[in-house]
Amino acid sequence: MQRENNHSGSPESWLQYANSDLELARVSKPQNVLFETLCFHAQQAAEKAIKALLIAKEITFPKTHSIRMLLDLLPPEVKQPPEVQESAILTDYAVISRYPGDLEAIDEEEYQRAVNLEKSVVEWAESHIQNR
Repeated sequence: MQRENNHSGSPESWLQYANSDLELARVSKPQNVLFETLCFHAQQAAEKAIKALLIAKEITFPKTHSIRMLLDLLPPEVKQPPEVQESAILTDYAVISRYPGDLEAIDEEEYQRAVNLEKSVVEWAESHIQNR
């Protein structure tokens, strides 16, 4: 059963889920799996890592898949390197890439870019959480 409070769980548990999605996004692509599906997991890893950091900072956040919205909630003292800022483009993979016809097919180059961005976000969030 889903809880009403989106802040349930510790930052560390959110990071555990982020790392799980990170691993799924990075698997060798099985024959019948679409890059779109792997990019969805890349987006989920970044989203959950940012939410982990927001929880660590005791910042309330809405139910959203928007990485830009989540990043904008962080205080200015949490420096966001360029690749973290750029990760906002992963939001497209949260919903529209999961259904046919809404987005151009994702190729391996775009997939690799998504994986690199999500990995940067997860590592960035982990470093901030560990140093709190």
